[in-house]
Amino acid sequence: MAVILVLFVLVFVDAWASQSAQAWPDVWRAPFAFVTDFGLSDWVLIPSLLIFVVTFIALRLPLGRYRAAIHELSLLSGFVFVGVGLPGLFVNLLKRLIGRARPDHFLDLGAFHFQPIFNDWSFQSFPSGHTTTAIGTALVVGFMMPRLFRVILFIALMTGLSRVVIGMHYPTDVVGGFVVGTLGAYAVRNGFARRRWLFNARSDGSVRFRGVPNLRRLFRGRLQRAAE
Repeated sequence: MAVILVLFVLVFVDAWASQSAQAWPDVWRAPFAFVTDFGLSDWVLIPSLLIFVVTFIALRLPLGRYRAAIHELSLLSGFVFVGVGLPGLFVNLLKRLIGRARPDHFLDLGAFHFQPIFNDWSFQSFPSGHTTTAIGTALVVGFMMPRLFRVILFIALMTGLSRVVIGMHYPTDVVGGFVVGTLGAYAVRNGFARRRWLFNARSDGSVRFRGVPNLRRLFRGRLQRAAE
């Protein structure tokens, strides 16, 4: 209900907020042009996929006492890749199906012009892919390291705002990205919990991160030996 109310309000301020933010002085907009790249998925997906592939292959080899740690690393990288990548894939399909015109077309088409299934990036405004990636990354990290969640969530919020400030999206696109990224990250986490991969589903419905004790022990041992 709250999301519906927010969307209802934003519909009436969508164009105004977009045009107002783009009219900010360049010195105000410059930091947002920098932080917006946090919403790019490459810096998350490429390393996590590479680590997953390497560890997946390594688990087919005789690893001895390292097997448990490598298995945890494989699950960890797999969770990051799927938790961020799956919502991102869905939102990229969705924005092509919806075909909302970006703010660049505001003067000639308005804020609510749609050309569904139109393979042109300037008609792929809703939902925001950068915002989906940003909030998905924040949640994936937060599920495993709650102490970092507030910091990364703040960056994700600034990323969403930046998409409006630099003229790539309307506020409703950003809200849509937050919804898709949040639902997707939770769905992936719950799917892992049902299989007892990294997470445990409790009887009260909550989900708890199991940790990666073998991986932590391996790194701690390596660091201690390096310090000697």
